Amino acid sequence: MTVTARKAWTDERLDDLKERMDERFDLVDERFDLVDERFNRVDADIREIRGTLESVQQTMVAMSGIMVTGFLTLAGLQAF
Repeated sequence: MTVTARKAWTDERLDDLKERMDERFDLVDERFDLVDERFNRVDADIREIRGTLESVQQTMVAMSGIMVTGFLTLAGLQAF
């Protein structure tokens, strides 16, 4: 099987090549758009999780303060 290289491309063939390349790049752009949407959703989910964790952290700090106050109160009552 012998492969011969074209020495010249016709305008029609170049136009076909350009059209096919444009179609392929359009498909790539669509896929990148889908990836961008996924990243945006993941980013929103991470922000929601951070908000929840901050709320849990604040609750834990408040509960720790209440517990320390309770232990100090009990220690003070036992001292009498």
